[in-house]
Amino acid sequence: MFNQLNGLLRRLVREAAGRDAEPSAWALDAQSIKRSANVPTTGQGIDAGKKIAGRKRHIGVDTLGLLLAVCVTAASISDNACGIHLLSRIAKAHPRITKAWADSGYRTKAIDHGATLDVEVTHRDPGQKGFKVIPRRWVVERTFGWLMNHRRLPRDYETHPHRSQAMIRLAMIDLMSRGLTRESTPNLKDSKPPSHTDPRVLAPQRLRPAAIDDTRHILAGATGVPPLRQPPVIRR
Repeated sequence: MFNQLNGLLRRLVREAAGRDAEPSAWALDAQSIKRSANVPTTGQGIDAGKKIAGRKRHIGVDTLGLLLAVCVTAASISDNACGIHLLSRIAKAHPRITKAWADSGYRTKAIDHGATLDVEVTHRDPGQKGFKVIPRRWVVERTFGWLMNHRRLPRDYETHPHRSQAMIRLAMIDLMSRGLTRESTPNLKDSKPPSHTDPRVLAPQRLRPAAIDDTRHILAGATGVPPLRQPPVIRR
């Protein structure tokens, strides 16, 4: 159900941003995350490169940074193993996609597996010092930043990996729903409520007045719960 909701909202967001409902390109990246004490030892590992004990999140996003697929494994699992899995899933679910970007962690096996796609590897400049935005790859990094703003995701608290995947999908559903309905959570640190999404991505100014009602009815049809009616305003 979460996957269906994510797909419905992603199409609405893309159309609101003036894009086609189905993407034609995507980017792939992984993030190693620490785990909590309730994660069993069989479901965790150590990322030797980043020196992190926990799990690894592999996500595929479109050019707007919206989630297409997610895979959660132990941190010791190589990027190739999960990269091949995501390439197969996305190629089957989104046949319109013809271009993909990945970092150098996805070696020859994952790239050869996606031979039907034009897979481009984005490299970091070896002489680079400090932070610098990497073309195309920054879209995935921004999505990881969005996810880390949700209090359940800075650390992996779930016993099973499929629950971690569900929490990531829930976070993206919340993100896209707030962007479409122009709602945000008040933040005590700021004088005005922050925006959880980039307005250039969601383009709320292009939304029709009835887009909010359309979103609520779509969610109601997917969940089977009728939309709530606003109570009448009583003027005194």
